[in-house]
Amino acid sequence: MEELKPKERIDDLEYKGLKIIQNEDGFCFGMDSVLLAHFASEIKQGSKGIDLGTGTGIIGLLLCAKIANLQMVGVEIQEEVYDMAKRSIHLNHLDERFTLIHANIKELEGKVEAGSFDAIVTNPPYKKNDTGIQNENPSKRMARHEISASLEDFLEVSSKLLKEKKDLYMVHRPDRLVDILELLRKYRLEPKKIQFVHPKYGKEPNLVLIKATKYANPFLKIEKPLYVYEENGKYTKDILQIYEKI
Repeated sequence: MEELKPKERIDDLEYKGLKIIQNEDGFCFGMDSVLLAHFASEIKQGSKGIDLGTGTGIIGLLLCAKIANLQMVGVEIQEEVYDMAKRSIHLNHLDERFTLIHANIKELEGKVEAGSFDAIVTNPPYKKNDTGIQNENPSKRMARHEISASLEDFLEVSSKLLKEKKDLYMVHRPDRLVDILELLRKYRLEPKKIQFVHPKYGKEPNLVLIKATKYANPFLKIEKPLYVYEENGKYTKDILQIYEKI
């Protein structure tokens, strides 16, 4: 069993025996990460993937459990979060399949090879650095605001790291969708699939899942909307099925 630091806990993901270390005062993973892992589960077996801004490693852990022989790399700038993710990987006996790099995603030159990845997943900060109320907790602030890297940085780096005709999977906020689509095209990442996530029926979407392919021809598919909660506050059938398959 991994030794825990103050305020840390081990959470059972209730999927194939996976567990994850999280800090009660830090930024804990949310449904967006779970939905992104499900959205990206079409990645082929034996692929080489990278998670830009891996945080506690939740997406990489789930994908390693879902996809046979997947080799994952996670990039995380925050030292304490990187350390937690590293211990979670060891806790789940995934050291040979999921490796970590402690770095800013903008400083990966010489650490990973350009054009060497079959898939990229990313759950980047949603808010521009000069917008909204910033959390006093440094870990939460960096996870939510573009402090260390902007949306454009994430997409530019993704384009550099992906092989031709390979895929980027990301989750973001619908209010940034125009920016996202503009930047995807700028870096030759063609949007191929979009799915909006709504908190409940009749409510506007608060998340958007996007798949883009490097150097692909234009053709965009809009998936049916995903609703999280029923009127009674319980998860919808679609969400329950995703949690069963995470």
